[in-house]
Amino acid sequence: MKIVSWNVNGLRACVRKGFLDYFNDVNADIFCVQEIKLQAGRIELELDGYHQYWNYAEKKGYSGTAVFTKEKPLHVTYGVGSNETEEEGRIITLEYGDFFLVNVYTPNAKRDLSRLDYRLQWEDEMYDYLVELQARKPVIYCGDLNVAHQEIDLKNDKANRGNSGFTIEEREKMTRLLDAGFVDSLRHLYPEEEGIYSWWSYMRSVRERNIGWRIDYFIISDQLINRLIESTTHPHIMGSDHCPILLELK
Repeated sequence: MKIVSWNVNGLRACVRKGFLDYFNDVNADIFCVQEIKLQAGRIELELDGYHQYWNYAEKKGYSGTAVFTKEKPLHVTYGVGSNETEEEGRIITLEYGDFFLVNVYTPNAKRDLSRLDYRLQWEDEMYDYLVELQARKPVIYCGDLNVAHQEIDLKNDKANRGNSGFTIEEREKMTRLLDAGFVDSLRHLYPEEEGIYSWWSYMRSVRERNIGWRIDYFIISDQLINRLIESTTHPHIMGSDHCPILLELK
């Protein structure tokens, strides 16, 4: 089973830059996207053989997520816990026979950290939600999680310490989740490999020099480790300031 996650930073723009070429070439069983930046009716994708599930933000041109899946899920939800909706369109959960897939675009704390309190509240709600799901069946939690967990997950860790996406508070929330029976699938396979990133600034030559951050993840329940084949990034794929990431399971 092959699953892809990609923050496309505007789906319509990404389609103009080759999204469908990659989509067809990778032939994923499940393809998750974040930051689609559009509303219902603003795009029509002809994806033969895929069911499409969309969660649009109420604010135009902002946030939003979608999942394209070959196998129809048993159930689909668009919020966390008892909240069946979420106004920024950041979450889609698909329930399959033997696992949950949770596609998420985690809110950014902002450069001035003005949204850090909201971000930490979000993390607490997501933690409770994921632990609750995991009590029922294994979970695949993926998307742009907007945090570099360890120093190895960004190029300039010393210069960015305390900045949005690399605050102690955000990193500790990730550590707590990984201590609750979840695994960072890529680091499980490549614990010491440097230079693996999924996001680069649009500043000149930053991506060419690989000055990046790894903020996109496949976090899986530890029950799935024995099914893990590969977890990697596709930095050669352009079209967004993020690159796609891929998970393969038996």
